[in-house]
Amino acid sequence: MSLNVDVVVRGPAGGFDVLDTPEGCDDSAGFEVWRQKVWGSDVVRSLGARYLPLLDGDWMEVATEDLPLFLQEILLLRAHLDLIATTVGVHPDGIESRLDNIEAATLRAQRLGARVLIW
Repeated sequence: MSLNVDVVVRGPAGGFDVLDTPEGCDDSAGFEVWRQKVWGSDVVRSLGARYLPLLDGDWMEVATEDLPLFLQEILLLRAHLDLIATTVGVHPDGIESRLDNIEAATLRAQRLGARVLIW
């Protein structure tokens, strides 16, 4: 199994609609094991990440108003990509490509006034 990053819109009853991923975009946020191994790792937490570590055991949703903070978190992880990759034993290109996908979805959500869901 793998983690997917999607742009979602919440309905008035609390449910959500997943918007289509545009052609040419990738919705992969990593492998299921990355919940703990990468995004929930001690090194990611120690850097001050607060959103992606939520994946350790559950879905992670970022509200529209929090998307700028989430983009800052993505930049933070990019700045420490080599440290994260070495510590968790994953090639940096794999993590970087997933951060690219997450960032692209976040920017789409921001343009649309939507949310980001990783599940």
